[in-house]
Amino acid sequence: MNIFLTGATGFLGGRLIRNLLEEGHTVYILARNLDKANKQKENLPFLLQEKVHILQGDIIKPDFGFTKDTLNLISGQVDIFYHLAALVKFDHELREQLMEMNFHGTKIALKVADKIGASKFIHVSTAYTVGTSNQGLEELYEISQGFNNPYEESKALAEHEVFQYQDKMEVSIFRPAIIVGDSKTGEADSAFTLYGFMRGLELFKRRLDRKLSIEKVHLVGSKHGTSNLVPVDYVADILTIAATKAKSRTIYNVTNPAPPTNREILEIIKYHLQFDTLGIYQKGTSFVLTPVEEQLNGMLNVFAPYLDRSISFNDANTQELLNGSPIAHLNMTDEIINIIVQAYFAPTMEKAHV
Repeated sequence: MNIFLTGATGFLGGRLIRNLLEEGHTVYILARNLDKANKQKENLPFLLQEKVHILQGDIIKPDFGFTKDTLNLISGQVDIFYHLAALVKFDHELREQLMEMNFHGTKIALKVADKIGASKFIHVSTAYTVGTSNQGLEELYEISQGFNNPYEESKALAEHEVFQYQDKMEVSIFRPAIIVGDSKTGEADSAFTLYGFMRGLELFKRRLDRKLSIEKVHLVGSKHGTSNLVPVDYVADILTIAATKAKSRTIYNVTNPAPPTNREILEIIKYHLQFDTLGIYQKGTSFVLTPVEEQLNGMLNVFAPYLDRSISFNDANTQELLNGSPIAHLNMTDEIINIIVQAYFAPTMEKAHV
């Protein structure tokens, strides 16, 4: 099939493209940065490169900024349109940019997909359109519900927009939880979510080391709360299967059925970062933060809504999608989590011993 992708040069997009090419498909990718897209293409096996077509454009411009000639080139040629492009940041002051990229960008993507005659539109959203609820369903959530940040809200609005096109083309929504590195190698190319959190702890640890501080410091959260981590290869494999098996007007939660607790993740991070003085204050209990702890929690404030809760996600639709495929339902062991965290800190540890 001929497949069009936005967000193709991102962390997940690169893995998905490789999968689709290996399945024999031809891909057209939207790229604002041609150098980055060309480099990604050149890193593919030579025999796969000829099936990659790069189209320069911008997700927030009408028709992606395509000329009439470009639109004519792909009109009637695209079987499936994958929309992955998104801004993944949780800062409230970035609300305008988040809405422009995640909501209005999706509206433009839908218009382009319809204009070029794509028969299927696969939208990659986030499991955290669940907002402030702790029960994740495979259905559209009300826009009037509470959200923790404009990122969640922008993605929920985009989902509703996708379903507005259900009579024009087949539409499916896939909601990955917190995407992390490869389950076998730990390899990752991301500065967001768990990696942003680990980076924050790493920077803070360096600051304490420079001061020769051995003071115990605490994050405020829930020791029993969970973080729903899903390896990038698992998500990419599911999206690959979606090309032929995804049902229209259906939402798929791509989540972890047995997510690790924050305490378990923090213990692994502490071990690899050699940050033995880091602990957790249970939210809702009595404690007083020191000035240093105020700095730490302020630095990681955008992650606070995800450190003190445990969300239960239904993923029955995803399990049905996996039936009869070579992809097993996710079983993310402690060993896999350790590989992913270790892969992130390995370069830091190597530098420390040079």
